[in-house]
Amino acid sequence: MKKLIGDAIKREKQIKGGSKKKKIDLVNGMNPEWVDLSITQDG
Repeated sequence: MKKLIGDAIKREKQIKGGSKKKKIDLVNGMNPEWVDLSITQDG
């Protein structure tokens, strides 16, 4: 479990440290319609 947490923290730092264009490209790659995922999640 510690490895998963460490991997998540590492990835978060990579994303936060990236350029705005890289962040937009990441969203476009995973969610090209820019659907608000907070609305679509169950729970």
